[in-house]
Order: sequence, then structure tokens, then C-alpha cells
Amino acid sequence: MVLEYTYKKKPMISIKNVQPLSPEALFDLMKNEFPVYVNEQLGSNLNVEFAHVSDIVNISFPEIIDGNAYTLIVNDETIEITDHTTEDSYNTELLEQHLIEFLTLKAG
Repeated sequence: MVLEYTYKKKPMISIKNVQPLSPEALFDLMKNEFPVYVNEQLGSNLNVEFAHVSDIVNISFPEIIDGNAYTLIVNDETIEITDHTTEDSYNTELLEQHLIEFLTLKAG
């Protein structure tokens, strides 16, 4: 028996960086405000972790998703979101929706 898995690449989402927020400013904003925002929206108490290198901010939810969940690439015009979650992960569509709403609110 041979099992075959097809990887479906998810499209990158781009948000206009109207403010514009630098990678450092976005990292600080995400670290300080996003956990409260997403937990209020979900009525939960998720642990959210962040890592920042150069123009990249990684977001993870270690209690529910293994590894890096989202990557943000920040430049003067846009914030690009790459989704690294799998379809069988904890309600990732809702997490992504709240991430996009938060970034649109803060950068747009």
C-alpha cells in the first residue's frame, strides 16, 4: 500500500502598510497587543509566541499548532502573510481571520 500526499500551497496574503510600520515596530505591536486581541476575539487564553529577524516576524501558537504558524514579511508598502498551518490544525481559518483584521486595523 502506497500513501500519497499532495501539498497544497496556500496563497500569500498581502496587506497595505499605510502607516508604514517598520519590522521592529510591527514586532513590538504584535508582541504587546496581538495576544490580547486574538484571545478577546476567541474567548480563549492562547499562548502566542513571536520571533523577529530583519524584515520577518514569525508567529506561533505552541499549545495548538506545531512549529511556526504564520510568517510576516514587512516592507514600506506591504505586510505579506504566509500561512504555514495544515488543514488539520486547530481552527486556523479563524486565527488567520483575526490576524488579518488586527494587521489591517494597525497598518491600514
